[in-house]
Amino acid sequence: MVKAIRVHELGGPEVLKWEDVEIGEPKEGEIRVKNKAIGLNFIDVSCRKGHFVLSPTPFTPGMEAVGVVTAVGPGLTERKVGDVVAYAGLPMGSYSEEQILPANVAVPVPPSIDPIVAAAIMVKGMTAQFLVRRCFKVESGHKVLIHAAAGGVGSLLCQWANALGATVIGTVSTEEKAAHAKENGCHHVINYKNEDFVEAVKKITPEGVHVVYDSVGRDTFKGSLACLRSRGYMVSFGLASGPPDSVPLSDLATKSLFLTSGSLFQYITTRDELLETAEDVFANVASGVLRVHVNHKYPLAQAAQAHADVESRKTTGSVVLIPDDAEL
Repeated sequence: MVKAIRVHELGGPEVLKWEDVEIGEPKEGEIRVKNKAIGLNFIDVSCRKGHFVLSPTPFTPGMEAVGVVTAVGPGLTERKVGDVVAYAGLPMGSYSEEQILPANVAVPVPPSIDPIVAAAIMVKGMTAQFLVRRCFKVESGHKVLIHAAAGGVGSLLCQWANALGATVIGTVSTEEKAAHAKENGCHHVINYKNEDFVEAVKKITPEGVHVVYDSVGRDTFKGSLACLRSRGYMVSFGLASGPPDSVPLSDLATKSLFLTSGSLFQYITTRDELLETAEDVFANVASGVLRVHVNHKYPLAQAAQAHADVESRKTTGSVVLIPDDAEL
């Protein structure tokens, strides 16, 4: 038996329960991993609430972790006991001291990358990678609007877009977060609590921005569309404030706008895509283009408190959960 966080009913942070679970041994094509560090992502909150339904209850949440391989299934040669591996995405279940994974979803972690950093960067870093490199290819001279610019993904988007030569505009909710956004490469920071972000963006760039990266959802969605220039791209990749209202096609037609909802899982559907994306992220961490801010660490057993703090926007950068018996 190992300890894990379990969800028996959908709801607030209080539904996250610390329980004993039996995970068994790896079958053909599987590995057993003892987790060293577990990344917390807003999709975990969305799954807990039922906004994303990826598994019936009860389930163990979590979609990102770094750990050591402790057992391999029959006939498996690609992985061996002692390997340090990371994974992001499905199967859900990383909020656990140990877990069984398909070997093909695990990627090797370079020795130069700290396990805590790797756990903080897998989902967020690969999300940033597909957003700026493939969903909309950011280039020098582009003007980019990034909501939640001090958050885990937002801070990486700011850094990466800046490194690619874009003018980066970020929105935040506090002056403390504004300082973090500037450190992460924002050329212009808008505190939406103090001013209307649409009007602020128009003052910075009257013609509008080339692309908006919006992880907030309902609260910012219509304003994001209003910030776009003609033929601009609206990329929705999160629903922190809930799903937006439906958008009539006529709202897009006035400026010939493009609207997409991007999901990391659709950009790492093959083993080659997964490895290329992860390697790109690790390379940019190693080169210093991406600076990973692990500003909050919680014991895995206190996942409920971590979720509460994330939802109340008390956190900046990345949040990592640490199993009590992890050896770092």
